[in-house]
Amino acid sequence: MKSHRRRRDSCQFGLQCPKRTAKLTAPGVTFERELSMRNQFVTATGFLFVCVLVLPSAWAQPAPSLVVKENDEVVRIETEALSAEIRKKGYVSGIARNTFVDKKTKAHDIGFGLHIMDFLLAPGWRDDGYGRDPKVHGNLPKHYVEGPQICTQAKELKPEIILGKGFVAVRLKYRFHKPGKGYKAGSTWQQTLLFLPKLRYFFSCETITSVNDVDDLFYRIDMPGHIRHQKGDTFNKVYLSYHDKVIPASEFFENFGPDERFFYQRTDKIPDRMIRAYQVKLNGKPGPWLAGMTLDPSEVCEAWCHQRNYVCFIQELHRKRVKAGETFGSAYIVGYFDSIEDMHKVYDRYKGVRSIAIKGKEYQFVK
Repeated sequence: MKSHRRRRDSCQFGLQCPKRTAKLTAPGVTFERELSMRNQFVTATGFLFVCVLVLPSAWAQPAPSLVVKENDEVVRIETEALSAEIRKKGYVSGIARNTFVDKKTKAHDIGFGLHIMDFLLAPGWRDDGYGRDPKVHGNLPKHYVEGPQICTQAKELKPEIILGKGFVAVRLKYRFHKPGKGYKAGSTWQQTLLFLPKLRYFFSCETITSVNDVDDLFYRIDMPGHIRHQKGDTFNKVYLSYHDKVIPASEFFENFGPDERFFYQRTDKIPDRMIRAYQVKLNGKPGPWLAGMTLDPSEVCEAWCHQRNYVCFIQELHRKRVKAGETFGSAYIVGYFDSIEDMHKVYDRYKGVRSIAIKGKEYQFVK
């Protein structure tokens, strides 16, 4: 609100304050930062004069394959194949809802966002406010280790934008400050989103460093993201690599609990792939698949795919003994595919990746 008042107070004669844009470049990448003008000069006759900031740009160079635009609210990523936004304020983490667009088909995500982060948990009930409605959380006793829920309660994240050689990465960080009973606050979460040219998908990972000793620590995300719909009007089918057949949208017309149907819980037998996807409807017809792939299937301890007025794609990971100071996490691919076979090919190429390391202008997939 303060910045809005400053902008209004600096304007005169009812004229809207202009913006200025600073441009920087890296090989194959252009970055634009939209800056609010703090000073402007209006003459008595009403003519407006502004200072102009000139920085090196990509003018007279080939068009970049990755374009990044940033303002006070979002970071926008554009490639030849997709566009996406990462929100700084409000509902944060991952890709913002309805902004992940497949340029080949014009399809977009239909949930509340993609690769969204919640909180840290451990098994067993406690009187800590964790809901026990079986249609929402199932008969699956859990309690909070650390919060708050990042997506709804962090309110603001400050992204770090990394322009590399032919890639763009966005890094988000948060420190948990609401401990559950018997736990300390202060564990850290870091998410990296990696965009490459020409691909209809992006790579992502998170790392969590715990300040607590916990026997069975796990964390919750949305993967790829929930499905908002009315009687299947936005999607055609769901694919779960650990389920024996493709699931039609009609299976999600009525609410049911997460442990009632299509429920995954880790056992000694780990599936070959961990892919969860839905087929978007375009003009009422089957469109591309939007998939979320966890590249190390052994990290997933629980996965939900149930109807609670929307299709809930909660996924929980790790659920192992953790010592204070220990870091853990997982890596993913999220994006558009024309077929299940295409998903399998990409998954198998990157299977086993557990993290993404970025050093200087280079990135590396870490197994």
